[in-house]
Amino acid sequence: MTEGDGGETGESDDGAASEGGDELTYADAGVDIDASEAATAALIGAVGEAEGDYAGLLDIGDRYLALATDGVGTKLLVAEALGDYSTVGIDCIAMNVNDLVAAGVRPVAFVDYLAVDEPDERFAEQVGDGLARGAELADMELVGGETAVMPDVINGLDLAGTCAGLAAKDAVFDGAAEPGDALVGWRSSGIHSNGLTLAREAATRDHAYADPCPFEGYETVGDALLEPTRIYTDLLDPMRERGVRGAAHVTGGGWTNLTRLGDHRYVVDDAFDPQPVFEFVQAEGNVPDEEMYRTFNMGTGFVAALDPESAESLAAETGGRVIGRVEEADPTAAGDGDDAEAGTVSIRGLEL
Repeated sequence: MTEGDGGETGESDDGAASEGGDELTYADAGVDIDASEAATAALIGAVGEAEGDYAGLLDIGDRYLALATDGVGTKLLVAEALGDYSTVGIDCIAMNVNDLVAAGVRPVAFVDYLAVDEPDERFAEQVGDGLARGAELADMELVGGETAVMPDVINGLDLAGTCAGLAAKDAVFDGAAEPGDALVGWRSSGIHSNGLTLAREAATRDHAYADPCPFEGYETVGDALLEPTRIYTDLLDPMRERGVRGAAHVTGGGWTNLTRLGDHRYVVDDAFDPQPVFEFVQAEGNVPDEEMYRTFNMGTGFVAALDPESAESLAAETGGRVIGRVEEADPTAAGDGDDAEAGTVSIRGLEL
């Protein structure tokens, strides 16, 4: 189980600027990652751990049935402010199917859950168009869904979904990197659908969502935040063919997601440059470098660990890049106590 990007901030619904220019962190904006992870651990402890990491795997004989569930998070508040829900369905699809791809599973079917305070044909149609486009990009079927009208529970809307996938048992990734492996990365399309609570708070300190975007590529600030999440299903076959051991979808927790591949040191020395939207968020919120890399993908949305002899060909075929390597863990890097053997990520002078 993984946590999503939930939570509210002190920002008004129309994106009015918040006061102050102090250094901003994710916790300040309303999401405490440590507390979220503790709550997730408590939930897992109560219901029991399932096989699989990015997706739950169910043994159905000669194959695994895989399930993943996720939502769009507070990116919906940007869509609401602009009255543009046309891309959030793509995000809903992407956040689920990318987790299946990270497990080595091909997505085959998706069901959505739309909860609203009152029905509205206009935004429902936009959400549906985005879901259809996302399913097309992921090469899978939309097989149903649920729309719930709950004015006493929902203020606005929430969008989530569940994705099912199938994989032969020898096709799923082990999920464990080995020291000496190379790391291949693929570019993100922007912020994706994690860290939006921090991004929204920073972006609206001195701007509204409808303000002209101060960098090229988008009409408004809100448009830049709404750039839909990239879908990585096209990487599945090439990764399998080259014996990828494990992959990481760089979502909530940012670059620390690499440590889900094992307690090693992940040295990233050639990551993709962050898109201008990250520079904008960091400058507007005075966000520390470490906080940025612990929250956002910072330009690289998906990473795989594999034998160095196969890494260059995988990168060349798929438009990726060899971004680093896996080393033995440094037992002194994580400090004393229970976390002394935990994995670490070294990137741009930071030790995460």
